[in-house]
Amino acid sequence: MSDLHNKIVFITGASAGIGEACARKFAEHHARLILTARRRSRLEQLAQGLDTDCHIIELDIRDRWAVDEAVNGLPKDWKAVDILVNNAGLGRGLEKLHEGNVDGWEEMIDTNIKGLLYTSRAILPGMVARGSGHVINIGSIAGHEVYPGGNVYCSTKHAVDAITKGMRIDLVDTPIRVSTVDPGLVETEFSEVRFYGDKERAKKVYEGYQPLSADDVAEAVVWIADRPPHVQIAEIIIFPTAQASAMVVDKNN
Repeated sequence: MSDLHNKIVFITGASAGIGEACARKFAEHHARLILTARRRSRLEQLAQGLDTDCHIIELDIRDRWAVDEAVNGLPKDWKAVDILVNNAGLGRGLEKLHEGNVDGWEEMIDTNIKGLLYTSRAILPGMVARGSGHVINIGSIAGHEVYPGGNVYCSTKHAVDAITKGMRIDLVDTPIRVSTVDPGLVETEFSEVRFYGDKERAKKVYEGYQPLSADDVAEAVVWIADRPPHVQIAEIIIFPTAQASAMVVDKNN
């Protein structure tokens, strides 16, 4: 039996992409899932197809008070969160900084950085008090490299990398583990969101090679979570085979 059996896993951004894939993979191990996202209908549809207990919360992690209310209001049987997957995040645009959309900047900063902080701040005290827990942040290759047009998005993912490292230092005197999974090109709704619904432009990002799937990333997340308690996987960078760095991709296959 997996060590994840009956563990409570809190996933942000669970309505699509990597978050949804993580929910499905954890469900295969019979973990109990707290699924959060802004689109409740998608969460309900996801939960109906999973063979495990699910608790659904319609939640925008950019709202600090809503995050606190959601965590503090968890039913008694759901309060002891074992694993937090900070997945919710997005990119907006690829403009040069001096031509950038400030509203898009705010959305990325509020979600990718502040939302992750709010959720971690709400859940970590319980883990510390119980003396057990695991935080897995979904980062990006953009947290290791800066690419043209990636100015603010890359900044937010560099911040996730720094927060992850700082969190691990702050928790070193506890049994709590802190990990990050940093993917390269993954075919999800990410590019469609980045390009404000331009499906054709988004499609071109993934043409000419085989990108990662959300399942590929989710498998890494679950593997990290299922290591023995004394093993802490600090960081995993995952590329499709056709990718060598943020901007070096062989699209001739």
